[in-house]
Amino acid sequence: MYEVRVRGGFPAAHQVRFADGTVEPLHDHNWQVEVVVACEALDSAGMGIDFVEVDRALEACLAELTNTNLNDNPALAGINPTSENLARWVCDRLAPAIERDGVRLVRVDVAEQDRYAASYRPAP
Repeated sequence: MYEVRVRGGFPAAHQVRFADGTVEPLHDHNWQVEVVVACEALDSAGMGIDFVEVDRALEACLAELTNTNLNDNPALAGINPTSENLARWVCDRLAPAIERDGVRLVRVDVAEQDRYAASYRPAP
């Protein structure tokens, strides 16, 4: 099994709503996203999937979030914009664009900053 990793990022603001009902102050991040794609085999060029294909799909996905207040973004309606929820949202948006026989999105990491990140792994 081979794995391909592609990174992207986007600037956006958010306010997390906590379980106790409190809401943190509005603040922004330069979010970093890494996706991991598993490939069962290589093609005749020696690639599992072209980095550029994954990058284009990821950039299209992240363009929906770029320079927005994630709490007000229609693409995230009803979603508390935590790193965990953003990782799942990216996965759900990106997988249909890149998955095919023998190629599967296996993990999405979303980092608010260097010290804080969350991952989502879809069920196999």
